[in-house]
Amino acid sequence: MHPYLIDIPLPFSDEPFHLRSFGVLVALGFIFGSWILGHLAQRFGDDPKEDPDRYASVTMWVLMGLFLGGRLMYVFVEVAKYLSADRAGMIGEQFINDPLSIFYVWQGGLVMYGGLTGCIIGGLIRARQLGLRPQHALDLGLTAGCFGQAVGRIGCFLVGDDYGQRVPEHLRSLPFPITCEVPKPLPPGSLFGVHNMGETLWATQLWMTINAALLGLFALWLLSKQRWSGQVTACLLILYPIGRYFVEEFRGDSVRGLWFNGFMSTSQLISLTAFPFGLFLLWRGNRRHRALTAKA
Repeated sequence: MHPYLIDIPLPFSDEPFHLRSFGVLVALGFIFGSWILGHLAQRFGDDPKEDPDRYASVTMWVLMGLFLGGRLMYVFVEVAKYLSADRAGMIGEQFINDPLSIFYVWQGGLVMYGGLTGCIIGGLIRARQLGLRPQHALDLGLTAGCFGQAVGRIGCFLVGDDYGQRVPEHLRSLPFPITCEVPKPLPPGSLFGVHNMGETLWATQLWMTINAALLGLFALWLLSKQRWSGQVTACLLILYPIGRYFVEEFRGDSVRGLWFNGFMSTSQLISLTAFPFGLFLLWRGNRRHRALTAKA
C-alpha cells in the first residue's frame, strides 16, 4: 500500500510534491481503456480504417464527462446528506456556504456512478457528432471502460480508499486479495484511517477490480456474439449493479454516503435503479430484434 509513489522536491517550499498512486492508476486506467477502445473500434467498428481515429476523439469527451459527472454526483450526495441530517461540520455544509469549493476536485470527491453517467452522456454526444451509431459506440465504450476501471481501482487499494469492514477472526486466514492487512503504522497519505491500523479488512477495492475485469471479458465475448446494438450495454447494466451491491455490503467506510440509518449506501440505491433499467433495455432490444427478424 503506497499512497505516495514518489516525492518531488519543490523550490521555495519545505513540502515536496507527492505523486499519488491513486492519480497515476486512474490515468493509467484511462489510457489502457482508450487503447482497448481503439482496438475494439478497429475490430467491431463500421469503418475499421476511420473508426479508431473517431473513437479517439470520443475518449476526450468521456474524460470530461467522468470528472464532471463524478463530481456533481458527489456534491449532490453530500448536500443531500447535510440537509437531511442538519449537522455542522459535514462536507455538504461547506458546499452550501462556499460554492466555489465545489470545484476543488484536488481535495477528493468523485462518485463512480456519477462518473459513469457523465461518461455515457459525453461519449454519446460526441458519437452523434461524428456520425457513429450511438448504441454500438456505447457497447464498445463500456467494454473498454470495464478494463480501465479494473486498473483504476488498484489505485483505490494503494491509497486506502473504499476500504472494507474488519474481517471476523475465524476468516482472517483467507488469502490476499480477498483480505488485506493494514500496515501499522500507516504510510503517509493513507486513507485507511488510524482506527484500522494493523487490522485485517476485506479487500473490497480489489474485489471491484476483479468484478470489472470479469465484466470486461464477458462484454468482449458478447461483442462477437451479439445480435443487436445495445445488447452489451443492457447486460452490463444488469450485471454491474449486482456485483456492486454485493461489494457494498462489505465496505467499511461511510464517506460514500449511508442512508436509512446505515442500511443502504448511495451506490446500492443507484444499483437498485440501474438493474431494472438494464432489464428493460434487454427486454426492449430482444423484442425489437425478434420483430425485425420476423419481417425479414
